[in-house]
Formats: sequence, C-alpha cells, structure tokens
Amino acid sequence: MRLLVVEDDAGLSDLLLRALQKEGYAVDLAADGEEALWSARENGYDAILLDVMIPAPDGFAVVRSLRAEECWTPVLMLTARDGVDDRVEGLDAGADDYLSKPFSMSELTARLRALTRRTPAERPVVLQVGDLMLDPATHRVTRSGQVVPMSPKEFALLQELMRRPGQALTRTHLIEHVWDFAFDGTSNVVDVYVGYLRDKLDRPFSRRSLVTVRGVGYMVEDDAHPASTER
Repeated sequence: MRLLVVEDDAGLSDLLLRALQKEGYAVDLAADGEEALWSARENGYDAILLDVMIPAPDGFAVVRSLRAEECWTPVLMLTARDGVDDRVEGLDAGADDYLSKPFSMSELTARLRALTRRTPAERPVVLQVGDLMLDPATHRVTRSGQVVPMSPKEFALLQELMRRPGQALTRTHLIEHVWDFAFDGTSNVVDVYVGYLRDKLDRPFSRRSLVTVRGVGYMVEDDAHPASTER
C-alpha cells in the first residue's frame, strides 16, 4: 500500500519513512502544503499522513482543498496541538482521523490499517482468493489453513494483487503501489518478488494462483477456476 507522509520536521519525516517502510508500506514524502497537494493530485495513495503545522498552505487548508476537488483519500492528521478545537477543525476540514504528538508507532499503524479498511473500495477485512487468505490487520497469510511467513515487501505485493483478484495489474502499477515514487531499483523487481511468492504460496501447495498475463503483468486467481492466461 502506498502512503503520502507530509511532515516538515526532517527528523520525524525520516523516522516515519523508515518505520512505515519496515511495515511494508511504500512511502512518498512531502515537506510543505504545495508539495503535498501536487503529490496527492498526481498519484494514487491509499492514505495520507498529514501534519497540521506545515509551511503554507497548512494541513487544514490542504485537506480542505483535496475534499473540494473530490479527492477522498483517507487522511490521518498529526499535530502537536491536542486541544479539542483543533481536533474539531481538522475533522470538519475533511480529515478522517486525528493523532496528537507524541504518539506510538504501533498506534499510528493501527489507525492507518483502520483507515484503509474504510476506503471506497470496501474491501473485506480479510482478503481471500480460493484457500489463500491475507489478514491486513495482523499481517498474516495462510494457505489451506497453514501460516506462510512473509517479508514486509512480499506481504505488500500479495496484498495489492489480492485486492483485485482476477484483474491483471501492470508492473508499473505494482511498483507505484508497493514500492514508492522515488524507486530506482532494477526493472525486474516485480518479477523477482512474484517468484518469491510462488516459491512460498504455489509450489509447496501444488497450486498455480499467481498468474503471468502476457504483455501486461500479473494477477492472483482461484486456481480452481482459472482464467485463460499464460502461467
């Protein structure tokens, strides 16, 4: 899942970047309101982590602008001010949730998971394709009831595929949503990670649910009811 973190404190911004990447998120950074608005308009994010006290326009103005433009990406606002009036202003501006500094990383990630469960796509809390199940809340993957250990990036790639079962996703789409805006790694990184997933989820269970779609990319399907694709 891809996040936009808007924070002008370089130390906190770097801390959030490293902590959220460790959790498997793809993270883009913005340091002021103008950069935040540009990024939100140009890219599709699953959630925006938005500090209130950023260089103009401030966080309140940013979320008002996004909502006025009918951008409904979930917004979690961060602030060092914990007064009731500030919380009310943030929520009235269109924010979905509010977290006061200082905060624990575990609470932050729990709130992000709650926000992304409420996105317009209305995906189920537990994603399921055939006997393959992924729980976004616990970062747990099972196949035929057996727990399959995942690295954060493997989990993030599988989650993006399972959010759209039976739909072919391009390598570009997967890089944008699983890695990040500044990704400069090898062009075959998606193929490499799909290979890792097949080694964990398909081959040990004699399954073929991670499918290559010729000229497009990859999809996840229930191999009991396969589509007509190249494998």
